[in-house]
Amino acid sequence: MSAPRDGRQHRVIETRSIDHVPASERHGKPWHQGPFWFTGNFVLVTMVSGFLGPVVGLSLGYTVLAIVLGAGFGTFFMAFHANQGPTMGLPQMIQCRAQFGSRGAIVPFTATVFVYVGFIVFDLVLATQALQTVLPGSRWFWYPFLMIVAVVLAVIGHDLLHRVQRWLTPVLVVFFGVFTIYAAVHLGGAPAVARTGWTLTGFLIMFSVAAGYQISYSVYVSDYSRYLPEATPARRVITWTYLGATASAIWLMSLGALLGTHLNAPDAVGSLVTVGNSMVSGFGTLLVLISVPALLSICAVNSYGAMLTSASAIDGFTPVRPGVRMRVTGITVIAMLSVIIALALPSDYLGSFNNFVLLMLYFLIPWTAVNLADFYLVRRGHYAITEMFNPNGMYGRWAWRGLTSYVVGLLAMIPFMSLSFYVGPAARALGGVDIAFLVGLAVGSGLYFVLTRRLDFTDEARRIEESKRELDELASTPRTATTTAHLGSEL
Repeated sequence: MSAPRDGRQHRVIETRSIDHVPASERHGKPWHQGPFWFTGNFVLVTMVSGFLGPVVGLSLGYTVLAIVLGAGFGTFFMAFHANQGPTMGLPQMIQCRAQFGSRGAIVPFTATVFVYVGFIVFDLVLATQALQTVLPGSRWFWYPFLMIVAVVLAVIGHDLLHRVQRWLTPVLVVFFGVFTIYAAVHLGGAPAVARTGWTLTGFLIMFSVAAGYQISYSVYVSDYSRYLPEATPARRVITWTYLGATASAIWLMSLGALLGTHLNAPDAVGSLVTVGNSMVSGFGTLLVLISVPALLSICAVNSYGAMLTSASAIDGFTPVRPGVRMRVTGITVIAMLSVIIALALPSDYLGSFNNFVLLMLYFLIPWTAVNLADFYLVRRGHYAITEMFNPNGMYGRWAWRGLTSYVVGLLAMIPFMSLSFYVGPAARALGGVDIAFLVGLAVGSGLYFVLTRRLDFTDEARRIEESKRELDELASTPRTATTTAHLGSEL
């Protein structure tokens, strides 16, 4: 192993997983979050979301407005989760133990794994469609092949994923920038293929889809900020995350809205090929091929996050020993499950995708409400890290306050939900308008804040100091000499 200038040992394959990242291994800069989340969002799946606007009767202008407001709203929650990484040095979902308990956290974990696998499936579908524009092979070949590439990236881990996202950012900006300008000029003045205008219901649906899409990233934001030094200014890591994620979401969703307004039966790959090739022969085909590395990269990011979440859930019931073997096993299982679901997915996936995004919003809203309320309003970033890995510790196995707030928040949303297969009574009374996300946020965070008002943090403050001393002692001990039980490979 070589020793980098910052004193850290260089490892090709990441060895950390659900365990705490000590100060000696912290590295990176806040601005790295910008290109990471820009490229993470700059995938064809994001563009598909923009197709929804014309479908629900919105003009291009109103669709873009709903996208800007929805993406800006959803990314607000996502970005504030980013500060939890450098503050605690833990993966996103391990932190949930403070609100839900070591076993109770399995409730939001289940929804989170559903989100990860869903995104992997849609990424595989679109990457395969892109490659099939120039290469032979059925989805039975491409899905497993592409998933293997994503698995390799995910196994190597955190630092490689950051580098890949940074390298891809300027390439995507240049090629899609040229395409966007051409499409805006040549399609902007063309008549719409469907009658569009303004509907409040359509506007709020588009708003909810854009917001839900961005909120879905909340479940693994700190997975990729947890290696930042603890002293990293909160304002900088939040700002860079917000700017990167909103810029690409608004860009691609709006581009999808433009294509959806002026093209018959638009699809992500076909629209890019048709319009791009009308500009310069072969440019559209090149554009979709350039999109494939970004899709594979985000597949790897989702596989990595799904592995961390699954390991966290299992560890709540039986101790998990982190390490490369566990990471490879977890990522492989997630990959196999994703390929099986992708092969079973019907060819008309757009309707499935829209329902998927709204379901993500419903299940994740009460989680993000509780998690952020605890971090910023209740405990204000102060946690006993070692207690999160102690099944009999102060945070308990089943934390009733967090679980109650989550379940009540979710139940309160049901009457306001509006899906293709279910419309709640409150949504029907509002003419199909979906405001479930507002209800979930208010009820989930408000109830949790009320239930925790009488908590006495005196004992927790003492345990926080003990935890800091224990972490300092472990950090000064060679990893090869430490015993392994909890706190990853350290406790």
